[in-house]
Amino acid sequence: MARNGKRIYGQYCALAVALDVVGERWTLLIVRELLIRPRRYAELLQAFPGIGTNLLAERLRFLSEHGVVRAVNAGQPRSGYELTERGQALRDPVLALARWGFDTMATQARSGRVEPGWAQLGVEALIDDARASDVDEDYVFHVDDDVFTLSVRNGHASIRPGAADDPAMTIDTDAATLMDVASNNLDPISALVANRVTVVGDADAMPRCLHLLGLYRNFGGSGSTARAGAAQVGVA
Repeated sequence: MARNGKRIYGQYCALAVALDVVGERWTLLIVRELLIRPRRYAELLQAFPGIGTNLLAERLRFLSEHGVVRAVNAGQPRSGYELTERGQALRDPVLALARWGFDTMATQARSGRVEPGWAQLGVEALIDDARASDVDEDYVFHVDDDVFTLSVRNGHASIRPGAADDPAMTIDTDAATLMDVASNNLDPISALVANRVTVVGDADAMPRCLHLLGLYRNFGGSGSTARAGAAQVGVA
C-alpha cells in the first residue's frame, strides 16, 4: 500500500504506524545522529556515505513533515537539523534497539566503520538505574576525539557532553574498543591489560561503573576481581 508516494503497511496498529514514519532505511540512523547533537546537512551526508544527497534530503523532508525533525538557522551558513520534542521521544526506543543490537553483535564478527560519536549513545544504552550505586560520582570517557561524562546522582545516571571537573575515574579508549567491550566481544580487564583502554582514578569506582553498565558479568561480578584487575594495570 502507498500513501503520497510512500509505501506503508496499511495496518491499524501502533507499531506499524510508527514504522511507516521511521522504518525506512537510514531513517533511524538519522535520528541516532540527531540524538547525539544537532547536525548540519553536510555532517549528516558525511555520516552516511552510501545514502546520496537526494535520498538524505527526502528523508529529512519526510521526517520534518511528520514533526520528528526541524531545520535550525535556515538560510544561514551554519544551518542544520535537530530533533523536535516528538523526535526526542524516540531516544528510549533507539537505546532499547541499541541494547538489543549489542547482544546481536556478540554473535557476529566485527565489521563496518565506527564513529566516536556513537560511543556516547552506546554507553547510554547500557545504563540501568537499578544498578546505580549510592555514591554520587562522575566517570569521564575520552573516546578518540569525543569527550563525555557519565554522572551518577541520587541513584540516577545520565550522560552529558564534555568532561566533569573532578571525576572519580577517567577512561581513555577508541570507539572500536568500546563497541567490543559493550558487545561482550572483549572483557574490560583484558582491554586494560592489552592497553586498549587506559583508566585513571579511584580503583573502587571501577566496579561501580562496570556494574552500572552491566559489564560486571564479564569477570564474574566480583568487586574484588575488578579492583584486582584495576590494580594490575595501575589504576590509582
